Amino acid sequence: MNMKSDLHLLQNPILPLKKPYIDNRGTIQNLVSLNETQIHSAVLIESKKGSIRANHYHKVDWHYCYIISGSIEYYYRPTNSDKEPIKILINTGQVFYTPPMVEHAMVFPEDTVFLTLGGGTRLHEDYENDLVRVNLV
Repeated sequence: MNMKSDLHLLQNPILPLKKPYIDNRGTIQNLVSLNETQIHSAVLIESKKGSIRANHYHKVDWHYCYIISGSIEYYYRPTNSDKEPIKILINTGQVFYTPPMVEHAMVFPEDTVFLTLGGGTRLHEDYENDLVRVNLV
């Protein structure tokens, strides 16, 4: 992603999906075009109803999330903002992007499974060194 598109995504982090390729074998849905970025981690996350994740921002890292089942109440705002975070509901089959330096949190109104594709590794030490915890929700 570039800075111009990152700023646009602060207003709407949900990305439009391109039309899938469909034939008699089934469907292929592209979620992210690899010429846009280099993905260094792919993580499948299951979250229980009522749980909260994130409540942080990444200094450098970013991530795409694709909702396999369930939904996420996604809260976000620019880093160091004193404004109320924006809240949107992201549903099954949607993909969204979180750029660096955006405070974000996820609340799960139902059991949810989602795939996270990130620019950095998910090795614990690398991941923890890149994020700053906040109390967004």
